[in-house]
Amino acid sequence: MLRISDINYSVEGRPLFEGASAVIPDGHKVGLVGRNGAGKTTLFKIIRGELGLDGGNISLPSRAKIGGVAQEVPSSSTSLIDTVLEADTERAALMREAESATDPARISEIQTRLADIDAWSAEARAATILKGLGFDDAEQQMPCSDFSGGWRMRVALAAVLFAQPDLLLLDEPTNYLDLEGALWLEAYLARYPHTVIIISHDRGLLNRAVGAILHLDERKLTFYQGPYDQFARQRAEQRAVQAAMAKKQQARRDHMQAFVDRFKAKASKAKQAQSRLKMIEKMDMIASPEQVAKRVFTFPEPEELSPPIISIEGGAVGYTETPVLSRLNLRIDQDDRIALLGKNGQGKSTLSKLLSNRLSLMAGKSVQSNKLRIGFFAQHQVEELHINETPLQHMISARPGVLHSKLRAQLAGFGLGPDQAETEVGRLSGGQKARLSLLLATLHAPHLLILDEPTNHLDIESREALVEALTAYSGAVILVSHDMHLLSMVADRLWLVSEGTVTPYEDDLEAYRKMLLTPAKPMGKSSKKPQAAPKPKRASREDILALKSETRKSEARVAKLNEMRDKLAKKLADPALYEDNNVGELEVWNRKYAEVMDALDRAESLWMTALEKLERAEAP
Repeated sequence: MLRISDINYSVEGRPLFEGASAVIPDGHKVGLVGRNGAGKTTLFKIIRGELGLDGGNISLPSRAKIGGVAQEVPSSSTSLIDTVLEADTERAALMREAESATDPARISEIQTRLADIDAWSAEARAATILKGLGFDDAEQQMPCSDFSGGWRMRVALAAVLFAQPDLLLLDEPTNYLDLEGALWLEAYLARYPHTVIIISHDRGLLNRAVGAILHLDERKLTFYQGPYDQFARQRAEQRAVQAAMAKKQQARRDHMQAFVDRFKAKASKAKQAQSRLKMIEKMDMIASPEQVAKRVFTFPEPEELSPPIISIEGGAVGYTETPVLSRLNLRIDQDDRIALLGKNGQGKSTLSKLLSNRLSLMAGKSVQSNKLRIGFFAQHQVEELHINETPLQHMISARPGVLHSKLRAQLAGFGLGPDQAETEVGRLSGGQKARLSLLLATLHAPHLLILDEPTNHLDIESREALVEALTAYSGAVILVSHDMHLLSMVADRLWLVSEGTVTPYEDDLEAYRKMLLTPAKPMGKSSKKPQAAPKPKRASREDILALKSETRKSEARVAKLNEMRDKLAKKLADPALYEDNNVGELEVWNRKYAEVMDALDRAESLWMTALEKLERAEAP
């Protein structure tokens, strides 16, 4: 149980927590929500002991392990699978000790503990986690240095999931995952065996992966049972009651103030006026619930073009001479809202580059409207902003000669007010940077807007504002996102990028989610060819490799213990050991022999089990 008791904490004189308390029961999956800057990440640092409290305390069970993804895995020559395996420090230490241990008693203890923590299935578990986060078998054997920072963040996430800490703290983990990885993580967290607290603005994850919400607001913590939508309904009801009470109290105050203003100069009423004035001063006013700041997005409206705005027939696209996608027969009209689905590496980014004219067709025919303007937003563009320039300076560079007042109005239309307009980009929040990048992408009123993960760093209110803006927008929209809520609210067409081509996906997003979580299920309506009769499910190559590795290690343990048994048997065959003055020594060697035989029995049993599993997996 995590107990947060009456904590106080300030940053540069600004209080983030004042008498905040909460209790998180063991095994609960909790979403930590609150406005940007409220102190959610700071609370994680306090729980981990990285920051000291001004008052109050936080308690956990003794020996409880806390885990989280603080930073990306370093670039090194260690393979991904080994990096993840090393995250379980106890297993790694025992495996190293097992290689050098010579004392039979200690060997027996090591083997018993390894069996208790299910060490022999560790590689299979690590491989499953890495696969769920987007790494295939070959990539798992590659060194970390072969991957970019975003991908190494996935490895760091895999490592902490594999280690299975008693308290798992995750801060916006889906920001560096694609849709498939995010859905896999949802399912994994739902069955995680220990306590999880996750900071997220992803409504889908907060509704499906957690069973409670911890709300940070006005420097206090409030625990709500139920997923996010239930929390949102409760909050709305509370705000309505609070607003009604505040209105009623204000009316009473105004009535008393009117009496004071009217009669304070009259001697006959002065005493009564003073009495009411004191009552006003002593009133503990109920604060009217702060209205959520309107987090608007105002997209400029393009003129209407004749349909289709893009048409592709028999297209192929790729890099150098190798096509990534072929057999492309696509049509986009100006009123289309299309979500691109497909696993990582299937070609979604390639298709986005083709549609945004960053790549040309290698074969086939493409026709576009003459006046077509295309806006493109991808997460990497946020990182390419000039950190020493203000948003206003970015706008001046993009639209030289335009009145500054008009540029400021456009910034305000994306929720960047006067203060943010004059603040260097390096000091803006992630959400404010994303807003600026979205504004720059839509500055010239595009007829087609291609958005690749637009909700990263946006809070829930901003995501809802983006949904409203895209719904009202009169141009076409192509979406790539891990935010299922955004896709379900905006997209009315689904394209599946898979097996080297793009086809309409006729089922809905819920069916696609279930398909991803049960990959053995046939593709369903989206496949035009009749499905062959299902074959008996066979073990994957990944499972067979893991079983072979387990079998080899089991065999090696048996061989090592046999060597020790032979050495001990030779020692026990020495006649000198049985002389009267060696009774104590004989007892010691007999005990060691018994311990080795016991360890050998267990090791042989594990070896036979591993062999049986491997034979079943390899059976035709």
